[in-house]
Amino acid sequence: MHPRTPLAAALDTAVVVSFIAIGRRNHDEDEAISGLVETAAPFLIALAVAWVIWRVWLQPDAVMTGVRVWLTTLGLGMLLRNLVFDDGTAASFVIVASVFLGTFLVGWRAIAGALASRSTNRLR
Repeated sequence: MHPRTPLAAALDTAVVVSFIAIGRRNHDEDEAISGLVETAAPFLIALAVAWVIWRVWLQPDAVMTGVRVWLTTLGLGMLLRNLVFDDGTAASFVIVASVFLGTFLVGWRAIAGALASRSTNRLR
């Protein structure tokens, strides 16, 4: 396991939970933790599946890993939300989810890579 695996798992989870929390707040939905968990469940399940399918623990902070995690979490999360959790997947929701999850699941990895590259160059 890569040393940054726990941090990567925490960041990915925080991205998904933040997306749901912001959405629930913007739509004036109940702020109870149970509502947050229920709404986040399909995406958290999809995130866990993505981690297993793509063996994220091997390269947790690689940008390509982020792309795989994003697309799997988004696609499977929407399927689970619609088919298992019986919630809607309106086009506007899919677009917002795509942008938010893509920006942050891939974005933190791009920033980490840039910072690592920068510090490596300073050491030379």
